Amino acid sequence: MSIALSCNVGFLGGGGMAQALIGGLLSRGLSSEQIKVADTEPHVYDVLQEKHIYVSTDYLDALQDVDVVVIALELDALCQILPSIAPYLKDKLILSLQRCVEIDTLVHLLATNRVVRAVSNLPAFIQTGAHGMYAKPCISEADKALATQVIASTGLVVWVASESDLNIVSAVSGSGSAYFFYMMESMIRAGRNLGLDEKTATALTLQTALGAAQMAISSGLSPTDLRKNLISAQGETRAALEVFDQLSVSQSIQIALAAAQKSSEVQVQQLSDHIKSSN
Repeated sequence: MSIALSCNVGFLGGGGMAQALIGGLLSRGLSSEQIKVADTEPHVYDVLQEKHIYVSTDYLDALQDVDVVVIALELDALCQILPSIAPYLKDKLILSLQRCVEIDTLVHLLATNRVVRAVSNLPAFIQTGAHGMYAKPCISEADKALATQVIASTGLVVWVASESDLNIVSAVSGSGSAYFFYMMESMIRAGRNLGLDEKTATALTLQTALGAAQMAISSGLSPTDLRKNLISAQGETRAALEVFDQLSVSQSIQIALAAAQKSSEVQVQQLSDHIKSSN
């Protein structure tokens, strides 16, 4: 049995991303008895009780007899809850799902350095997420392995070299699903405008997106090579991509992701300043 599947996990907050991770852990063999959740929202209790997960409104309950504590709180609850429970976290690995909260801020609130930060994305809900992770050099390899196996229950895990790289992860994969949805919307609209009905245009677009992603993952070829192979084989593909080039679509995408990275940096700094000033 892997490390992750032999540990007990407590969740501070049981909202969407926590539920995604819980679903992934259960699918990987963790039993419901190995998971505890603290949340004050009645709908969270209802959803998790259906999975036979222990849910309490007392945050200390989620810390009893667990090895890993996952922080999935609403941002406005961080300053209220974390300092009061900090004394009970010193012997536990802290795994933060807070996209815009730096490790130094969490260390300030929790008075422990045993913190790992993860930036996830929406497909984690169906165990196909893409996660960027970072921890300071003081974190042991055993803790990194444990954190990896917990998060990997919902998809791909990539460790980055510096915490600032998580702002890039946020721009590329954290928000990336929205970019692909945007492309799908545009292709469906184009198919409809050219004469297909909505259902047909949607089915063709979604299956094409799925097939392209699976081919890029499994073929061993880069997306650039796959694209060039299609251009050489199909004249209509070349005609469409030439229009993309004329409209500087590639450059626009790069500018857009740079804007997303900058926005992430600003949010992280603003939140850090706010938390430090309020404590």
